[in-house]
Amino acid sequence: LKGGGGSASYRLPLPPSKISQNRQVWDSIKKTVFVLGTGLFVFAAFRNSVTWHLQQFWGASGDFWQTQWGKLHDFFGGNEWALFFLGTMLIPVGVFWFFNAILLFADLSGKPNFITRYRIQIDKNNPVDPVKLRHAIRRVVFNQMFLSTPMVLLMYPVMQWRGNPCGPELPTFHWVLLELSFFGLMEEVLFYYSHRLFHHPTIYKHIHKIHHEWTAPIGVVSVYAHPVEHVFSNMLPPMMGPIILGSHVATTMLWFSLALLITTISHCGYHLPFLPSPEFHDFHHLKFNQCYGVLGVLDHLHGTDQVFKQTKAYERHILLLNFTPLSQSVPDAAKEE
Repeated sequence: LKGGGGSASYRLPLPPSKISQNRQVWDSIKKTVFVLGTGLFVFAAFRNSVTWHLQQFWGASGDFWQTQWGKLHDFFGGNEWALFFLGTMLIPVGVFWFFNAILLFADLSGKPNFITRYRIQIDKNNPVDPVKLRHAIRRVVFNQMFLSTPMVLLMYPVMQWRGNPCGPELPTFHWVLLELSFFGLMEEVLFYYSHRLFHHPTIYKHIHKIHHEWTAPIGVVSVYAHPVEHVFSNMLPPMMGPIILGSHVATTMLWFSLALLITTISHCGYHLPFLPSPEFHDFHHLKFNQCYGVLGVLDHLHGTDQVFKQTKAYERHILLLNFTPLSQSVPDAAKEE
């Protein structure tokens, strides 16, 4: 309204419905901020608590491990080549065969039941064909002796050029965690793309088809592969991380051992309690054109897990935290007659 020599404007009052709507929006914003803030606070507190406890463990045992490393270094008389070969070849391969010996006993005998009851493809490898198994073991041993060993030997001068792989001081806890995270991502990228390349029709029938002779894999066939595939898909992806970072042999030993354990679990054919799920890679062996990676990150980005996500196997692709086989708790759909 205007009047006199001046002017004045009056804002019409908002209707009650509009005021109520604004209050609801503001309340929603406050609730969202409270929930997110509380969540971030709890997450930060949990992360700091876990990190603190791990640091305390690492710190309490740090002197112990440093002392043991010093004794081992002295025992080898400073022969760093021998230390490097022990850490990057002998110990990881020993871990591989120790774990696979347990699985092979179950594969061949069908016992003990507390392992075999978790078989993924129930009607396969029950028991495993011994002739087929012997052939696979011969190729695995060949790959480890005549391909892995020379590559590790060649890795040593490269690691020396990058730094001091067998230095007298062990790396810190935080640095080891950072390195392992980097190694995992590096392996995911290199393995995914090399693996997809080996699935190209012109290459597959000459090289990768050997690995896929096992549509229901077992642990030991994780390194059952054509020599070319073993070099470019099995060896180079886990090797590149330590080479890029110039890692200490102790970290490389830990990483190679973990990598061999994880690939064994991925191929073992049993979804065992409290171990990473092998459903993802088991499905790859069953269907061939799905689930190429290790972590599943690039499969998600490239859409090479879409069929997998529509199956019961995807529902079972979880960390099993009880002793009921997932084949029972998440059974396959009944076939229509």
